[in-house]
Amino acid sequence: MMKILVVDDEESIRLLYKEELEEDGFVVEVAKDGLDALKQVPLFKPDLITLDIKMPGLNGIETLKRIREMERQVLIVMCSAYGEYKQDLTTWASDAYVVKCADLTELKNTIRRLLRLL
Repeated sequence: MMKILVVDDEESIRLLYKEELEEDGFVVEVAKDGLDALKQVPLFKPDLITLDIKMPGLNGIETLKRIREMERQVLIVMCSAYGEYKQDLTTWASDAYVVKCADLTELKNTIRRLLRLL
């Protein structure tokens, strides 16, 4: 089974993503912020990470940089309610960028495409 780490400071988002992705057959763990994610990556060894950009403390862009230093091969999908970050060159180190939406179709399709499940 493929493993996904969901990193978001909003508990409702973490729970929604976890529930929806588990229903699709993934093993899912959650992290409440960037520091929590950095602790979980070497232990959980996810195949893919969904990573919020705007988080208190260590933001998603800095977390992305640090994860890439630790685990070059893990796939990372940046998720933000703010579409303007898509043009930010610092997010280009991720494998994909998805604007948050109540409809998780785009996120799920992006995950499946990256994991070559489509």
